[in-house]
Amino acid sequence: QVQPVESGGGLVQAGGSLRLSCAASGSIFSINVMGWYRQAPGKQRELVAAITRGGTTSYADSVKGRFTISRDNAKNTVYLQMNSLKPEDTAVYYCNVERGSIASWGQGTQVTVSS
Repeated sequence: QVQPVESGGGLVQAGGSLRLSCAASGSIFSINVMGWYRQAPGKQRELVAAITRGGTTSYADSVKGRFTISRDNAKNTVYLQMNSLKPEDTAVYYCNVERGSIASWGQGTQVTVSS
């Protein structure tokens, strides 16, 4: 079992930046995809960005050019650098770690962008 733990959320003004981190512990061997999802009040959880063990990335259209996902395989950690933040980026951000057919979720970290 993998336990992802997020950190780095907070309150920031529109146009600002935040960096989220997610460290995975437990049964960390064979971790493939690590990603970030978010869920705003009253909305469904959506994929923000994901990265494979080999470094292939994918992004939601709404964050392309503003967010960058990266990972350190040696530390089993994934990062999300968020720039040019907008109020509509406000949400709880969740880390997701895929190991084989099993996906594990972090507890979430709140990101609030004020206008």
